[in-house]
Amino acid sequence: MQVDLYNKDGQKSGTIELNDSVFAITPNENAMHQAVVSYLNNKRQGNAKTKARGEVSGGGKKPWKQKGRGTARAGSTRSPLWIGGGTVQGPHPRDYVYKLPKQLNKLSRKSAYSLRVGENNTKFIEDFSFANPKTKEMFSLLKNFEYKGESILIITTERDNNLYLSGRNIQKIDVLPFSQVSTYDILSHKKVFIMKGAVKGIEESLEKN
Repeated sequence: MQVDLYNKDGQKSGTIELNDSVFAITPNENAMHQAVVSYLNNKRQGNAKTKARGEVSGGGKKPWKQKGRGTARAGSTRSPLWIGGGTVQGPHPRDYVYKLPKQLNKLSRKSAYSLRVGENNTKFIEDFSFANPKTKEMFSLLKNFEYKGESILIITTERDNNLYLSGRNIQKIDVLPFSQVSTYDILSHKKVFIMKGAVKGIEESLEKN
């Protein structure tokens, strides 16, 4: 599949050939759903913790005698029925990590890329960088592509601190190298800008076994 290639001024500079098995498959909704669930689960800390009856300090002495007071029996002031007592069936630390099978993970990313390409929400841009971190230059670049405040993911060949810092202060703009892009990153942005050099890296990483 051939698509238009643009320079950073927003002008068409040629075309680029895409691998149909990566950028033009029928999106698999189930694979994308599982990838998003996995991503969100893996971000959970799972460190919520309450103390059970045996973990609360104090309560070693029986508060009153067993009989004769006309009140209910009590063996400890740390009973779950008492204020300051232990918690019954409360949360405990747990690991929420949900690791996707390798092939399913690849299918989900292929599906996400193909979805954005099919929607015409993907732009392929010639490799570029900034000499210094400049938010103004990033704004200028986005305006060349008729930026209207929508969320945009810019995928680079490798980590570029100048580009990253230039886009960091712009709301809804994220800059990531292709090796760190997840299915969630693609789907959580309305538009995706992919540098020419990153295309080959994406295709190779998703095609190899």
